[in-house]
Amino acid sequence: FCFLAMATTALCSGGAVGSGSKRAARSQRSRTLLRAKGIAPRIAVSATTATKKIDSRLCPTRGARGMRQGAGRLTASASERDVAGLWAAAEVVCFDVDSTVCTSEGIDDLAAYLGKGEEVARFTAEAMTGSIPFEEALSARLAIIKPSKGSIETFLQEEPPTLTPGVKELVAALHGKGKEVFLVSGGFRLMIEPVAAQLGIPKANIFANTIHFAPGSGDYAGFDDQEFTSRAGGKARAAKHIKALTKAESLVMIGDGATDLEARQPGGADLFVGFAGVAKRDNVLEQADWAVFDFDELTQAL
Repeated sequence: FCFLAMATTALCSGGAVGSGSKRAARSQRSRTLLRAKGIAPRIAVSATTATKKIDSRLCPTRGARGMRQGAGRLTASASERDVAGLWAAAEVVCFDVDSTVCTSEGIDDLAAYLGKGEEVARFTAEAMTGSIPFEEALSARLAIIKPSKGSIETFLQEEPPTLTPGVKELVAALHGKGKEVFLVSGGFRLMIEPVAAQLGIPKANIFANTIHFAPGSGDYAGFDDQEFTSRAGGKARAAKHIKALTKAESLVMIGDGATDLEARQPGGADLFVGFAGVAKRDNVLEQADWAVFDFDELTQAL
C-alpha cells in the first residue's frame, strides 16, 4: 500500500471522496508534508511485511519515536519499517475526541450554545497549541461557562456531536482485529459518553474530565481535578495507566493537539499519529510520527 498522509475534503461533512483533481491536490499536499518531515512519500512495503522485519512490541526503541530522539529527524528507511510495524502491531489504540473523533471542540460548542463562545474559544486555542497549561485553560473555561447538568443534557439533545468521516469504520476495523480502543480526552465525560456509544466503546474505556453538579439543582459545582486529563501531561499518565490495565506492550495515540502529542513519553504511547482532518496544527504535525488527514488511510494500513 502507499503509506502516505492523504488530505481529506469537506472536513466537517461525511461526503464521499472528491474528483480526480481533488485527489491529486491531496496527494501533492501529503507529499509536501511528508518530505518536510523527512519521510518518503511512497513505501513499497505492507504493514504485515514491516511487522515481520521489526517486531516493534519487542524492540520499541527502534520505532519512529526512537529514531526521532536519536537523529532529530526521521529517515525514510526508519519510517518505512517502523511506523508501519508499530501501527499494525499495536494492541491498544487511544483517540482524542474533540477535533479528532468529532468534527469540533465540544467545550467550544457548549460555550457557544450558552452564549459564551468567544470568551472560551481563545482558551481552547491556546491549550491545543500548548501556549498555556491545560489545567489553567480548563479551569478558566469552566469558570466562564458554569454549565448545569440540565443545560448540557439539553445541548446534547439539540446539537448532538458529529463524528468525523471514517472514524466509525476505523474503530470497527480495530475491534475486528481484536485491538482495544479507548477515548482519552480533555473534554467532559458526560458529553463523550454518547460518542462512545455510537462507536461501540464501553464507558470504562473513557478517560475524560468529570464535572460536579450540586445535588437537587444540578448547578455547576466544579470539576474533578484528580482525573488524568484535568492537567498537563495527563494523557501520558493515562496512556501509562491503560498499558498497565490492559497489559499491552504497544499503544498508539491519535489526536490533533499538543496535549495528545504529550502522550508519546517513555512508558506511554509508542507511536503518535497526528490527525489533521479537522484542525491542522503545524507544531503538532511536525513532531508526529505519522500525519494523516483521513481516517481511511489508517484503516487501509491495518
